[in-house]
Amino acid sequence: MLGIKQTIYRLAEDSRVTAALLKAAENGKHVSVLFEVKARFDEERNIREGARLEKAGCFVIYGVGKYKTHTKMLMIIRKEGEKVTRYVHIGSGNYNEQTSRLYTDLSMLTTNDTYGHDVSEFFNVITGHSQPDDYEYLITAPRDMRQQLIHLVREEAKNAKKGLPSGIVMKMNSLEDRELIDEFYKASKAGVPIRFIVRGICCLRPGRPGLSENIEVKSIVGEYLEHARLFYFHHGGEAKLYAGSADAMVRSFDRRIEALFLIVNPQLRREAINILQLNLLDTQNSYTMREDGAYICQRPAPGEPAINIHRDFYRRPDEAQLTNATPEGLLALLHEQTARRLQLAAAEAAAVEAPAAPALEEEADDFGQGTALLELAVENEAAITATVVDEE
Repeated sequence: MLGIKQTIYRLAEDSRVTAALLKAAENGKHVSVLFEVKARFDEERNIREGARLEKAGCFVIYGVGKYKTHTKMLMIIRKEGEKVTRYVHIGSGNYNEQTSRLYTDLSMLTTNDTYGHDVSEFFNVITGHSQPDDYEYLITAPRDMRQQLIHLVREEAKNAKKGLPSGIVMKMNSLEDRELIDEFYKASKAGVPIRFIVRGICCLRPGRPGLSENIEVKSIVGEYLEHARLFYFHHGGEAKLYAGSADAMVRSFDRRIEALFLIVNPQLRREAINILQLNLLDTQNSYTMREDGAYICQRPAPGEPAINIHRDFYRRPDEAQLTNATPEGLLALLHEQTARRLQLAAAEAAAVEAPAAPALEEEADDFGQGTALLELAVENEAAITATVVDEE
């Protein structure tokens, strides 16, 4: 091994990651580490661990100016025979043994030369050795992540207006950026089916007539804390699928160093699409956002099997499942769920418009039925309105 480069945001107590980096440095390997010293609640630990590594001879950077380094990235350079190989690890999860047992995250380990070049350039930028380059597989912040995502959303809207297949599915911690939300509204009005799986803050309102009829939002809160980020754009059938550390927030786009990576390997793409399909199908840990911002608990319809992503994910998908984990399969699921939602809405509207039974006169209501039914309706509505998800 020739060297290691890594960004660190949160470490576990008695971190094995730090121990491994110390061992590498003691064995004469070049080790460069960027510690984020503004990681909330972990400032002291990061400064302490950074000082240990620096004392052992590592090249340590304590943050990058006014930006918070939130990206999760590692590169190991090895000489294998006559060839130098770059091993790149990039994802959404911290290098933290404790949270890795409790959080759901996605990451990729690869020796692909394009990822190696992009990540190498990215490390040169954040360590101050070069200006940003054009990346092939990375979208980075604060450089141009917002504009790149807006471009991808607009492409979906253009395809929808042309009558071409379109669709957006995004899984994240929070959705808050006003500019991007405005683009989602425009895409919805153009006819793009859009689904969001947002664990925490969501400032967008789905299902609003004339604005967001084609948008649905759900939150998954269960055995594990949902921490992964996946951004899917149908792109005319040649889907673009990104994963990484960033949420759709002002702080992620403007005040943090973040990275999303394009998933190009066909097998990994199927795995990622399968994860999105499980998220959309989950009926055990899911809460659906209503147009007014309240959440209602989602349960399987009568006769439908219960799907629990935190259980079913561990059951390796058979070949038939992965065969359906395609852009076409995901788009078919979006249309199927849209049809079901419209069917339920029509049934509810018909129930509201149905002629009411003749009201019992107060004097003739020996059992108090009129008053009791009214009170029950009020209680049910209050219960629905009060159903919200606690934000992490």
